[in-house]
Amino acid sequence: MSVEQFLSEFTERDWQEREEGTVRLAMVGMGWWTTEEAIPAIEGSDFCETTVAVSGSISDPSEVEGTDVERAIDYEAFADGEATDVYDAVYVATPNALHLDHVRAAAELGKDVLCEKPMEVSEERARELTAVCEAEGVTLMIAYRVQTDPATRRARDLLREGVIGEPVSVSGGMSDDMLSFVDGPDHWRLDPELSGGTTMNDIGIYPLNTTRFVLDRDPVSAYGRTRTDRPEFEGTDEHASFEFEFEDGILLTGSVSHSATEESHLRVVGTEGQLLLDRPFFPGRPRKLLVEREGTRSTVEFDQRNQMREEFDYFAHCLLTDTEPAPDGEHGVLDIRAIEAVYESDETGERVEL
Repeated sequence: MSVEQFLSEFTERDWQEREEGTVRLAMVGMGWWTTEEAIPAIEGSDFCETTVAVSGSISDPSEVEGTDVERAIDYEAFADGEATDVYDAVYVATPNALHLDHVRAAAELGKDVLCEKPMEVSEERARELTAVCEAEGVTLMIAYRVQTDPATRRARDLLREGVIGEPVSVSGGMSDDMLSFVDGPDHWRLDPELSGGTTMNDIGIYPLNTTRFVLDRDPVSAYGRTRTDRPEFEGTDEHASFEFEFEDGILLTGSVSHSATEESHLRVVGTEGQLLLDRPFFPGRPRKLLVEREGTRSTVEFDQRNQMREEFDYFAHCLLTDTEPAPDGEHGVLDIRAIEAVYESDETGERVEL
């Protein structure tokens, strides 16, 4: 089959089986990511609506712009079971170290959970979070929005089809200028107790998890280095470089930085060509998928869908069809373990087996 013929048969939403149904969501954590990215995405979604806002600062539904929120409650009221009749599932987008407590509260109320990544600040807490959901019999999905992006899904299908032969190596990275968009040195991302203190679990998780997704393989060892230059990042790290060895000997190498220009990419080199995802990790940015094979380089066309909208619709569709989401708790735990291995390697100078 030619590349052109294969691409012509691609379905943007290969996971979708139904056209109707609505999941009502409680948004747990009303920071800028929720208000500026998540809620607008839900407003345009096919299977979701926002009905409850859970926050330490919002007490009136009218304060949540652009939605038909019915109730606004605080975290204590949420844990006590207030407003459970007006939502079906929760989206947890609080600081990383608070995920476990909020997921536990939701699970004990019998509510399914979409939890932001990284799912927690340590492997131990991530495993506990997963166990809580299993014990209560609720669905847990980790919010890897890049996995539902048509560009990424098409890249995975091209690799499965062998368009570039056998994958040999992957390079990837992500960078931003964190101090230009956080609200001062007291922001939770600069607090190691709340964030986990690492550039890897904030943005390094993107090239790591996306590589796992497109290759259908998991890392078996890790090696890494970190450094911090600016005083604002004291107690955390500012830059990180990494190398993960995957099953079949495939290597992922790359770097991430919180003090650089905005950039992201993932390149897979194979025995017969290469594939490049250009700027795949930032929502709302134009993304490209480039394929080079037999000396010919082409740009693959796809709809520039809202990554968050696709993520929420996929989660809701899983609930409506009683389907287990692919990025479940165990999937998220492995990322946390791999990231911890990078920091263990940074301390010892040795490669760490996973």
